[in-house]
Amino acid sequence: MTSAKRLIDVSHIVEHGMITYKGFPAPILCDWMSRDASRTKYAQGTEFQIGKIELIGNTGTYIDSPFHRYENGKDLSELPLESIAHVPCVVVRTGETAIDHVPLDADVVRGCAVLFHTGWSRHWRTDAYFQGHPHLTGRAAAWLAAAGVALVGIDSLNIDNTATGERPVHTVLLGRDIPIVEHLCGLEAVPEKGGRFFAVPVKVKSFGTFPVRAFVMT
Repeated sequence: MTSAKRLIDVSHIVEHGMITYKGFPAPILCDWMSRDASRTKYAQGTEFQIGKIELIGNTGTYIDSPFHRYENGKDLSELPLESIAHVPCVVVRTGETAIDHVPLDADVVRGCAVLFHTGWSRHWRTDAYFQGHPHLTGRAAAWLAAAGVALVGIDSLNIDNTATGERPVHTVLLGRDIPIVEHLCGLEAVPEKGGRFFAVPVKVKSFGTFPVRAFVMT
């Protein structure tokens, strides 16, 4: 008999009015058809709610496909499932702000989702979240790409330093067809090795970024 698998949710809740990035619009969640209105359309005692949501792709915990950075890159609908579902998972725990080195051998991370646990998600939905966040450097991104990772994630505002307009980590990883997941949370509950990572977005054409219900199976 196999033991039961544990599922660890590592994604934020998307709520009406929440801010993921300052200056970007918040999601709008509302009824398209309310329960009260539905009672006029269905049999007595039968009612439904049909919701409507308006949001940008960069909302909550989301995945970046190559199309986010490159016009001819793979969009959300073209991401291979094997790159975003049931991917072997490695967690890197770090207190660095500029993460320039991955303290693992290349053969440990090859084919894996590498998730950087910085603890920054504790600041989610506070002003502190937007200031001085942990990020990778271009050097670290180049090492990860050369090592053959399947996906890279981080539990902070952005995988790149946002102090300038340069985005070397997005440029390197997405240029090598390596998806990125940002704004993760709860990574303290995920073992450093042995888990399987899932971050599957809606299959949208000509779209580069979308929220995911990210989780790890252990």
